[in-house]
Amino acid sequence: MAGLSSRSAVAIHALTMLAHRRGGSLTSAEIADSLESNPVLVRRVLGRLRDADLVRSTEGRGGGWSLARTPRDITLHDAYAAVEEGQIFSRHTHPPSTSCEVGRSIGDLLDAEFQRAERALEERLGRTTIAGLLQQILASGNGSRDH
Repeated sequence: MAGLSSRSAVAIHALTMLAHRRGGSLTSAEIADSLESNPVLVRRVLGRLRDADLVRSTEGRGGGWSLARTPRDITLHDAYAAVEEGQIFSRHTHPPSTSCEVGRSIGDLLDAEFQRAERALEERLGRTTIAGLLQQILASGNGSRDH
């Protein structure tokens, strides 16, 4: 299974931090500090989010990254779709044997099952917004005033 890469988690983390900043901007280094990650990886993910019109960047002194939409208008699916590539579930890398009873049928059946599962994931991620996620974080008491 191909699965989700860590890019989705990084993207959602960054978007939530930017939402918490409420209109201010953050540098990729500040976001990387919160992730305990490499700023280069964070910039790569932020670049994909920018390409999807979810964030914008400003150059120069006082520059950084900020949200391009309101947090309630960005879903987890938006973040996922901006940074992930391909299908969630891997398909057969080459066609199974047609001389085998299972091989003749399994590809189409798995494809249908996997497509339904992928649609369910997309629908579920589409129900949660960055604003809702931030609200849950703040309500948990684990939110920090610094980040």
